[in-house]
Amino acid sequence: MMAIDRQRHAFDARGWLVFDTDPQVAEWADLACPMAQAAVQNPELANWLDCDGTWFVGVDALPNDVHGRVGGSAPLAGAAIDFITRHMGKLPPLHRAQVSVTYPGYPRPRRGESDSAARYRRHRDAAHMDGLRAIGPARRRHLSEPHAFILGLPLTDAGPTAAPLVVWEGSHHMMRSAFARAFAGYAPSEWSDLDVTDLYVAARKRVFETCRRIPLPAKPGQAVLLHRMVLHGVAPWAAGADADGRMVAYFRPEMPGGIEPWLTAQP
Repeated sequence: MMAIDRQRHAFDARGWLVFDTDPQVAEWADLACPMAQAAVQNPELANWLDCDGTWFVGVDALPNDVHGRVGGSAPLAGAAIDFITRHMGKLPPLHRAQVSVTYPGYPRPRRGESDSAARYRRHRDAAHMDGLRAIGPARRRHLSEPHAFILGLPLTDAGPTAAPLVVWEGSHHMMRSAFARAFAGYAPSEWSDLDVTDLYVAARKRVFETCRRIPLPAKPGQAVLLHRMVLHGVAPWAAGADADGRMVAYFRPEMPGGIEPWLTAQP
């Protein structure tokens, strides 16, 4: 089997890939890092510092363009981008990346977070599937943001126990099956109106019972690609972890074609 076929098979089976250090990605990270650090220090973005100062959420904080260019760089490139374009046809337009930074002591409770949510953050890594928005006082979940994929590009070097990204391997298969059952009989135009809270919580519980939890502590120059439906989170910062903080730029572009291919498209 050719290497690219093995890579595709691994992604389909596991729901994640970590790409080895790539000079194009390393160059991009070198240019993006000071811009991300400036975002962290920007008083206008201070509201993104949460969890008692242990997490800078940083949504849309990196001033890249739709091709991923930062500070006069070339368009975002490298093995991960090659993989995406090979299997999607082209790279979707990129939004301004999230600049997610965790610090020693993470996680402390978020502002307004309930005790049960804070416990879930500590003991289950705040595990979630992207694209579901909690709406209203009851925090009922709806699929509001059908992403194409999640691409994480580390910007700082941090030890393996310094609050790494974690995934539940193969969980995207269980999530896809759950949502296919929930949406059966409804037109795609109705899917975002459906309350998926209960099925999501039940599917998440099955994932915890059956799927392996895998830490993915990548370094600058590497790239982490997650399937849009894989359950993932961030581990607590371990005592003695060797770093001042872990900074990662995350891209979650919209799925070309919208909500229907979000459910049906491969990978």
